Amino acid sequence: MSESPVPHESPIYRRIADRLRARILSGELRDGDRLPGENALMAEYGIARATARQALAVLINEGLAVPRRGSGVYVRLFKPIRRHGSRRLAREQWGQGRSIWDADTHGRPFSVDEVEVTRERASEEVAGILESREVWVRRRRYSVDTRPVQLATSYFPAHLVDGSAITLVDTGPGGVYARLSDLGLSPVHFTEEVRARMPAPRECELLDLPGGTPVIVIERTAYTAAGRPIEVNEMVLDSAAYVLQYDFDA
Repeated sequence: MSESPVPHESPIYRRIADRLRARILSGELRDGDRLPGENALMAEYGIARATARQALAVLINEGLAVPRRGSGVYVRLFKPIRRHGSRRLAREQWGQGRSIWDADTHGRPFSVDEVEVTRERASEEVAGILESREVWVRRRRYSVDTRPVQLATSYFPAHLVDGSAITLVDTGPGGVYARLSDLGLSPVHFTEEVRARMPAPRECELLDLPGGTPVIVIERTAYTAAGRPIEVNEMVLDSAAYVLQYDFDA
């Protein structure tokens, strides 16, 4: 008669991480609270420094904590942004002068900074999609509840938008889609491709990402009713800050 296998106990660093996670999710440790440091964990559990560091790294990699150089590791709770793929791009949103971000944030404070608008020569990929070698490029960073959550870079055929508000930092009510509509180039169809990858160093810096946090990359192309591509937008999202929602019928 064979003996039943004895279940293996999880490593001590994971058990410590589980206990800390439970304290965070229960509300005992709140957003901004300092977690027990390596020395405190070593004393409490009788473990080596490397083990304490591993336990904290688990929570950092899950996005529940963030290290601050020379200060410690702190709870980093953030209500995920629910990005509704079709609702945010509906014409009644930007057509009435509202930002598409209003559909994502539902009243939460958001801001855009690091805005840069330039006229450039397009990459082969972008030129092939937009059928234009010269493009206007809009680069910006978005923050919600003061936390950076997304980088976005949009490309527009230069000959279609030269001299318009799309080439300005402030595009006015409704944003670039309202301005495209003013030019007789209303976007009526969108395609999005979604993938995940690890961030580049500059993306880590701009999004203030803890080590090991992947990003979601969404590339969207906007088309007019005649099928003309008028925008390519590459968005880089902090994966810990988003829930992506897409509704469709069977």
